[in-house]
Amino acid sequence: MADRDGIFAGDDPFVIAQRWLDDAAETEVNDPNAIALATVDSGGLPNVRMVLLKEITADAFVFYTNYEGQKGQEIEASGKAAFVLHSKSQRRQVRVRGLVEREDAAISDAYYASRSLQSRLGAWASAQSRPLASRGRLMAEVAKITAQKGTNPARPPHWGGYRITPLEIEFWADGAYRLHDRFKWTRPARDQQWEIQRLNP
Repeated sequence: MADRDGIFAGDDPFVIAQRWLDDAAETEVNDPNAIALATVDSGGLPNVRMVLLKEITADAFVFYTNYEGQKGQEIEASGKAAFVLHSKSQRRQVRVRGLVEREDAAISDAYYASRSLQSRLGAWASAQSRPLASRGRLMAEVAKITAQKGTNPARPPHWGGYRITPLEIEFWADGAYRLHDRFKWTRPARDQQWEIQRLNP
């Protein structure tokens, strides 16, 4: 496409997305890798929340969470999710829709081991998304887990990574007078070729 140049240039959307994330990391004050992750419940009602995008691989976007929390349950039921990565300072966003599967256990183990001890213990202590009587009850659970698991806890079986393999990726950049630039990459299946279209603002 003749006018897909500059920040939109390239034949690999994962490379473009990584480049945009790297650009955001130079200007965003907090969490340039924060994404708004959307799932749907069994009735089709959407849910959205902020999570941290931890890796862009050659074919997927990876984040980590509690598999038994609301987002995990909804992902397990549908196998699908969407997210937007928004860089306010760069005036850009990346929108992704795709298929979701659990990250390889060994990779989840390695990432879990890289986290702070407090975060690792917290992953054991929190029954994510479920009712909690008080903050004190949570901290008591953290203390109990600390006594049980020690300083080198293994990854909880209910916690790990998810890989989003996109079927759609849209790159959006702010334009003067709301005449934004948008390019949408689509494919019918993960092993198919991408089709790229410029979209109206």
